[in-house]
Amino acid sequence: MSACAQDGATSPETVRKLAGSAEAVRARKQTEQRMREAIAHWDAHTPLTLGRIGVDDRCVGGQAEDLFFQDGGDQYKIRCTMSVDAYFGADPRRVSDTIDGVLTAGDPDGSPIPFGHDFFYATKVVDYYRGRTGDPQGPGTGEPHDLFSAGELTLEWDQVRQKGKRELIEEQAVCTPGDPPVERCLREPSSASVADLRRKYGMVFRVSFSSSNYFTVYKDGRTAT
Repeated sequence: MSACAQDGATSPETVRKLAGSAEAVRARKQTEQRMREAIAHWDAHTPLTLGRIGVDDRCVGGQAEDLFFQDGGDQYKIRCTMSVDAYFGADPRRVSDTIDGVLTAGDPDGSPIPFGHDFFYATKVVDYYRGRTGDPQGPGTGEPHDLFSAGELTLEWDQVRQKGKRELIEEQAVCTPGDPPVERCLREPSSASVADLRRKYGMVFRVSFSSSNYFTVYKDGRTAT
């Protein structure tokens, strides 16, 4: 292959071919299955009740070589990324017990829930909702609404105590017409909404898994999954 061809942007035809390759299909299936198994664990082992799952999956072609703006986009032929969000319902009168239950489920070694009682800030959040302490992030910072585990996931929830305007979990973006295997968007069940969950349970929690670059083909021929 000529250097000129290697340095150019990936054509749409090549993107589609690589996105539909056996290796890409296998990596896509394994990545989604891993996240769905983690969601099932949250549903089975925490006080949260699963109500909705969103999957956004997209493969993009590499850019032509750029000597001035080097963001890495000119190093690969294709990169496929998947993000998954799970929405759960919960009782707003039992926020402390709900979050404490999440920590309990995350305590055992090997749990896919990355928060346990060894997470000091999370225990302060529980104490806040039990009325034992002030604002967990310091005086005047207000009601907390998330827990974060770098590189893994973020847990967010509706504020239920904040005076004035409360931060609520927003609706998922509506899926645009997909173009598998290059672009895929799922909302399950399609008839449910975040507002529906809030009406049914009282408040909404969201687990957002960190985006996963599950399949990359570099211009030098290397493949990463």
